[in-house]
Order: sequence, then C-alpha cells, then structure tokens
Amino acid sequence: MSGERPLPQHARAATFDTRWRGLDPDQVYAYLNRLADELERLHRALTTSNTEAERIRQALRQWQSRQAAHRHHSRGSR
Repeated sequence: MSGERPLPQHARAATFDTRWRGLDPDQVYAYLNRLADELERLHRALTTSNTEAERIRQALRQWQSRQAAHRHHSRGSR
C-alpha cells in the first residue's frame, strides 16, 4: 500500500504479524475498522464537495457568459 492513498478496504484488510506479548488483535482490528469507517465518511464528504464545487463552477460560467453577452449587447445599442 506504500504510495497509495489509504482506502477503507485497505484498513479493513490489513494484517499484522503476531509476536509474543504483541498487541491485542481485537483492539487493533477494532481500531482499523473505526479508521476505515472514518475514511469512508471522509471519502463520501469529499465526493459530495467536489460534485457541489463543479455545479457551482458551471453555474458561474453560465452567469459569466450571460453577463458578457449582456454587456456586449448593451454596448452595441448605444
């Protein structure tokens, strides 16, 4: 996974070597599941934000085009 953006499925699928007196696997996997849930939530929020930003960009372009056409039309009628 090095170099890749972490995705929820990466956290859920992560495995660890076991060591004598190592970490409690239940705690590790519970934490990874919480991490995966948060990554999933953030990914959904980012997707929603990007969609909204694109909608706003398109609306701004349309408004700018209408304003430019209006200014051009207003100058021609003087």
